[in-house]
Amino acid sequence: MTDPSRPQPPGGARAQPTGVKAPHGAKELEITWADGHRSKLPHEILRGYCPCAGCQGHSGMIQFQEGGNLDLRNIEQVGNYALGLGWGDNHDTGIYSFRYLRALGDLLDAQGPEAVKLMGTLPRI
Repeated sequence: MTDPSRPQPPGGARAQPTGVKAPHGAKELEITWADGHRSKLPHEILRGYCPCAGCQGHSGMIQFQEGGNLDLRNIEQVGNYALGLGWGDNHDTGIYSFRYLRALGDLLDAQGPEAVKLMGTLPRI
């Protein structure tokens, strides 16, 4: 049950993770959400759509970036709203909001990883 005294992220329970799994050697990050949904996010999609300014600049859209090490080495919670992901090539400036991760997971559920990769561009959430 959600603690009413604790601030909720934008998006409510849909965007509140209750569990994050990324076993060593895995190729996807799995997030369980407070509403019971489970998102599976392939590392290739997460790294390709990294929202950081170094990858994206300051434009309004997020462009898929090919390449980069896909070995997820570190996951840190950023406040009550995001995860910071660190990759095997020491790229660790991407802050992935819970809203962004949930929207990306929903898009992957609806379209599949290849179609999401081929989209090439996503809006900032």
